[in-house]
Amino acid sequence: MHPLTATATPRTAVSLVIFDCDGVLVDSEPIAVRTHVALGAELGWPLSESDVMNRFVGRSTTSIGEQIAERLGAETARIWDERFREMHAKAVDEDLTAVDGITEALDGLEAAGLGARHWCIASSGSHEKMRHTLGRVGLYERFEGRVFSAHEVARGKPAPDLFLHAARRMGVDPSRCVVVEDSRFGVQAAAAAGMRSFGYAGGLTPAEWLTGTATAVFTDMRRLPELVAAHGTGEVSGAAGD
Repeated sequence: MHPLTATATPRTAVSLVIFDCDGVLVDSEPIAVRTHVALGAELGWPLSESDVMNRFVGRSTTSIGEQIAERLGAETARIWDERFREMHAKAVDEDLTAVDGITEALDGLEAAGLGARHWCIASSGSHEKMRHTLGRVGLYERFEGRVFSAHEVARGKPAPDLFLHAARRMGVDPSRCVVVEDSRFGVQAAAAAGMRSFGYAGGLTPAEWLTGTATAVFTDMRRLPELVAAHGTGEVSGAAGD
């Protein structure tokens, strides 16, 4: 067991809420999925949206690149990555919005005594990408200085490394952390880190991909503060209806 891994108990008080970025704070998953579909058609790997969801969503850039290189070669993987960055950035500038209800959720956490110093981000995306996406929707400054990327650890999700890294950097024991995720790889990583997760199924990811004994699934981001509060009292079940 990793030295920072701990088994979270239902009644452990929450000291840190760890947010994924894409699909949890910013509604960027549809942009990423359609960009990968377009690039696959252009570069020789036809992919459906379902294929992209299964293979890429929630994975680090490194992991995605390795999959593409295995299929199409290293040079094509490099071109894919370069084109993805260009196309994604353009689409973000044109279409990106914050996840519906996230501002109210953050405000609700603050009102409940879990203000900004109790939040951080742990995302498979790069720091450059997060500065861009979060900046476009006005959320970056709410997390500035508390943003962690899979590029900082040896293994991305579903390994627990990133969440354990975030907990360590924030000075909080994993048993006092909860994770807000929208990908199957993310909730798997949280469970491996000994952290309770709240699986947001209000976006592209089917709810059944997020279910598990360490996950409460919900579809309205505005409910997050009450779910976090209920976790501290042991009242959260394996699934949370809306």
